[in-house]
Amino acid sequence: MARWAEAIMAEEYAATPRTVGRDAVFVRHRMKSPRVAESAYIAPTAVLCGDVTVGPHSRVLFGAVITAEGGPVEIGAHCVIMENAVVRGVPRHPTRIGDHVLVGPHASLTGCLIEGDTRIATGAVVFNGARVEVGAEVEFHAVVHVNTVVAAGTAVPMGWFAGGDPAELVAPGDRERIRALMGPLDYAGTVFGIGDTDTVMPDIARRYARSLALHNHDRVLPPGQHDPLPDGAPDPEGGLAGTDRRGTPTTPRSTKISADHRFL
Repeated sequence: MARWAEAIMAEEYAATPRTVGRDAVFVRHRMKSPRVAESAYIAPTAVLCGDVTVGPHSRVLFGAVITAEGGPVEIGAHCVIMENAVVRGVPRHPTRIGDHVLVGPHASLTGCLIEGDTRIATGAVVFNGARVEVGAEVEFHAVVHVNTVVAAGTAVPMGWFAGGDPAELVAPGDRERIRALMGPLDYAGTVFGIGDTDTVMPDIARRYARSLALHNHDRVLPPGQHDPLPDGAPDPEGGLAGTDRRGTPTTPRSTKISADHRFL
């Protein structure tokens, strides 16, 4: 770039006051507001709702939704949450993402632990109670089912299914094996808190709607009025992704669960 162009850009940047996420949507939910490090970037059209923490030098891109639906979401340092990804924390399963994690476009993470140096590729899904360990990869459109552990340094191939602890990897065409793995993992009980005797869809719909009604009391915050998180500040609850910034294991905080919201 020519020096004159660099000078013009530098002058423009210097004249423009910087407010983290000034055009993003920050929502106060269940009496909690998002906390964002001063060096982070939150794109316009991104949404951060409730008890969400975004660490230093992390980037949340256009259309991404990070929402704490009764459980916190904690994102470490130098993470990238790409376009239209959805990251959700729920009462029994907070979502914690370690440092140096890439979450691809249209990925979906709910109530899971994503340890550091990992990649969750485009369209991948990681469900409640799952853990993706250090350096692992979940490739394009792969699924990590509930209560599944993907071991450190391993990869779930493109479009494959991972189930169990340790994870068994199943090709997408092997439906019988996928069904056999899903049963013991208890998807309905883990995600929705319902048993075999419940009438599944009516119960799910009623309970989910009742829980989401709490958004009627949300407040969209004015631009720049989220809670700042100074760079270098410790994680307020004792550690992102189950460890502090030195890698020392920590105990996840407990969350009280009401009968109305335990299914999430």
